[in-house]
Amino acid sequence: MSSSANEARKGAIRDNVQRPSREVPYPHKDGKPIYTSEFFGENVFGLAQIAKALPKPAYAQFMQQMRGGRSLDKGTADAIAHAVRIWAMDKGATHFTHWFQPQTGTTAEKHDAFLTLKSTHGATGIEVTAIDAFSGSQLLQAEPDASSFPSGGMRSTFEARGYTVWDTTSPMFVQHGPHKTCVLYIPSIFISYNGDALDEKTVLLRSTEQVAKAALKVLALLEPVPQGAHPITSYVYTTLGIEQEYFLVDRSLYVLRPDLKITGRTLIGALPAKHQQMEDHYFGHIPSRVLATMSESELELYKLGVPIKTRHNEVAPQQFELAPIFEETSLAVDHNLLTMDVLFKTAHRNNLKVLFHEKPFKGVNGSGKHCNWSISTGSGENLLDPTIKPETNYRFLLFLLATLDAVQRHGSLLRASIASASNEHRLGAQEAPPVILSCFLGEHLTEVLNAIEENRPVKNFSKTEIQTIKLGGTALDVKVASLPDIARDLTDRNRTSPFAFTGNKFEFRAVGSKQSPSFPMTVLNAAVASSLLDIAEALRKAAGEKPYPSDADKLKVIRQYIVSTKNIRFEGDGYSDEWRQEAARRGLPNIDNCPDAFDQLLSPDHERMLCKLGVFTPSELQSRHFIMMERYSKDLLLEANTMRTLLAQQILPAAYEYRAALAGSAAQMKSLGIEGCPELKTLRDTTPLVEGLQE
Repeated sequence: MSSSANEARKGAIRDNVQRPSREVPYPHKDGKPIYTSEFFGENVFGLAQIAKALPKPAYAQFMQQMRGGRSLDKGTADAIAHAVRIWAMDKGATHFTHWFQPQTGTTAEKHDAFLTLKSTHGATGIEVTAIDAFSGSQLLQAEPDASSFPSGGMRSTFEARGYTVWDTTSPMFVQHGPHKTCVLYIPSIFISYNGDALDEKTVLLRSTEQVAKAALKVLALLEPVPQGAHPITSYVYTTLGIEQEYFLVDRSLYVLRPDLKITGRTLIGALPAKHQQMEDHYFGHIPSRVLATMSESELELYKLGVPIKTRHNEVAPQQFELAPIFEETSLAVDHNLLTMDVLFKTAHRNNLKVLFHEKPFKGVNGSGKHCNWSISTGSGENLLDPTIKPETNYRFLLFLLATLDAVQRHGSLLRASIASASNEHRLGAQEAPPVILSCFLGEHLTEVLNAIEENRPVKNFSKTEIQTIKLGGTALDVKVASLPDIARDLTDRNRTSPFAFTGNKFEFRAVGSKQSPSFPMTVLNAAVASSLLDIAEALRKAAGEKPYPSDADKLKVIRQYIVSTKNIRFEGDGYSDEWRQEAARRGLPNIDNCPDAFDQLLSPDHERMLCKLGVFTPSELQSRHFIMMERYSKDLLLEANTMRTLLAQQILPAAYEYRAALAGSAAQMKSLGIEGCPELKTLRDTTPLVEGLQE
């Protein structure tokens, strides 16, 4: 480190120690703290506000539109636009924006003012009056420049027109801006002039529709009703809970690292003597400035209707995590992107910098975005809940096996969905899952599936002689008389599994912390939808002439899928060399680089599945493949060019300065008659290193 860089670092540390803490008051009323539930969602214009703004018939039509039953008419759109403008302006809003998710890994917005000018012709000429206005057409759509966003060749520079369209399933909200003003945010999709999806959200919404339709087809066969009666289940949706990991570092030190600023990770450096080897950071005491940042972020997110539930230290120093309550998948994705944005802003206000890169520091744990996925009915029943006796819960078993089948048949496509230049530094290292996609079920569910396949009774997991914690369902004796009994889960947790069943959901742990969860969830939804359709067809075939399959028919299909999904199920250590060898014997793909992963998008089997369901068109898949490949190449070039700049502007000058100091010291030693000084030896040893850097 050069002397000037060393002084800058000392100054940053000194400022950090002397900097006063930031105070953000918690909401109070009549001198008492307000319960979180009382101000939760106060900056959200949701269904309750729309219901107040619309007549009952118009609100009923709007709800039909949300469920895909009809289009939104102009009168209803104008009424909602007027109501949301008044609501937002009462909170200080001066602008509105269509908030969308281009294929850049982040969000995009363009602010337009509510202010407009009205011209009237009078006796004295034209009078111009300033008014505030917001029409239904402005609410429904806007027109960004489609050629300026990644389009994979679907839009050229001379073909600029594109549209953002309001996503009515995600509520509008306001965010605070400068000078105590606000901006109204309208969650939207982004499409081209020809209707092609240019964003992450459009395909996600398509996939959620397809998995819901497929699930309803299976449920219609499992839930008999009298002829002509309405089905028992009429609405199904996927749920998602996203655990967001991130690093927080001091901003004054961050700005001294061009590699961290430009690429998101350190390209040079060395591990400190103490990092994470003491295993004392995970769930440890949260540093005061970090806790202040977390608390301020949560306060803002609660007002935005984001149900943050958990916060804690992660394994690596300065690494942390927050996690929300489960929500509908598309809304959960919106809220995750909003959470990242709020964390970025609040960290800045607290003189910290949030790092979402999957591996900002080599040698310590990287960050992931664990996506906990499940599927539920409109009445709140979790279709992946095994209940007390999973062996007789045929509905659960069929949906479980559909998910396993989806991962087995389209695992390489799921691998492509989480591939990026940054996530490649994390996968398979430190506590990240490996790149070989497999599913962990735990010993209890594995035993259930094996027993059904072998047509034998399920092993009794309630026997007291069972000691291992991995065998579930029993009460654990902690041998402390003053403590109550605790219940043990059906399954242990396997942190080396990229796709693990964790009680009543699947945890997709391979998703990168920096990326939007939209595309991985799109692929997962589509793959499960395809498998559910196949299961529905298998049930109809097994039933034959009967209107509904019998229990024997269901068991026949269940056994069939238990056998066919054996290869994807793995209960062991996903980091081991033995697993790589076993995975190869099972025929599971081990795709260890991004270009090969991206090519899976164009694999005939995957392309056929995605296009048959209508989640993608062939041109949209080609476009996405091009965008992902281009982004990967640009990331690598950016890192290479940044490293070259660091070498030329910082490392070599520091080396020259160091060698000059060594040479001066050696000359002084020689003038004093001291021969063979260590400075001279160090100077000789560093010569080939510096020459190598110069070349």
